[in-house]
Amino acid sequence: MEQRLMRYLKLTLSYDGSNYNGFQRQNNAIGVQQIVEKALSILLGEDIKVAASGRTDTGVHARGQVISFGTVSTVPTANIPKAIRHLLPGDIVVYGAKEVDSKFNARYSAIEKTYQYKIIIAEIPDPFIRNYAWEITHDLDIKAMQQAANFLIGTHDFSAFGNKGSKPMMPVRTITEAKWSSSGNELKFTVTGDGFLYRMVRNIVGALVKVGSGKMTTEEFQAIMLSKDRKRFGVAAPARGLYLHSVRYK
Repeated sequence: MEQRLMRYLKLTLSYDGSNYNGFQRQNNAIGVQQIVEKALSILLGEDIKVAASGRTDTGVHARGQVISFGTVSTVPTANIPKAIRHLLPGDIVVYGAKEVDSKFNARYSAIEKTYQYKIIIAEIPDPFIRNYAWEITHDLDIKAMQQAANFLIGTHDFSAFGNKGSKPMMPVRTITEAKWSSSGNELKFTVTGDGFLYRMVRNIVGALVKVGSGKMTTEEFQAIMLSKDRKRFGVAAPARGLYLHSVRYK
């Protein structure tokens, strides 16, 4: 019997997280990982288990999630995005496939991730965007929000923005970008760093919106961040406005 060689693949996918309990495989719920692994197993004719660049929570979306795995299948790498399309639901799309070195791991080889958070300012909610943005009925001071966001740049202990997750995480992270932009009634927050704590981006956005609403000063934002006390920042932003935008590798 011919022995086929193992090769290692990196796939990039987008998904609408509205119908899933996050990316990670679940015992009592459906995660994106289960759906993708099942489709890959059918396509490649073997049991496939993937590593992902990071977990996204329930309701969080991804434009550039990255997964990696090994396979002995001979299906051409370039054909995988098109070939797997009919095996996946419409809210999950593989749009990139590349052969990589055996040492590549979607999670541990990542050096930087970028998340984006979308806010819509509108007095009346729009039912067609309710799953894809945080709708706020009052204006926000984007200048004050940017001033506060500037404090995030650099290497800091971000314990004040971390929630207790499934595993303890080192709270010291390096943020290289924290920028607000606006177009019409849409505000977008882009943040890039070498890693993020559990729900860190949502907690940051929730605090920055308090600044933009006049409920917290930029100085108070900085003081609480330096205090490393999560309880002082209050409620996190809703999951529906958050997107894993891209992951950078060496």
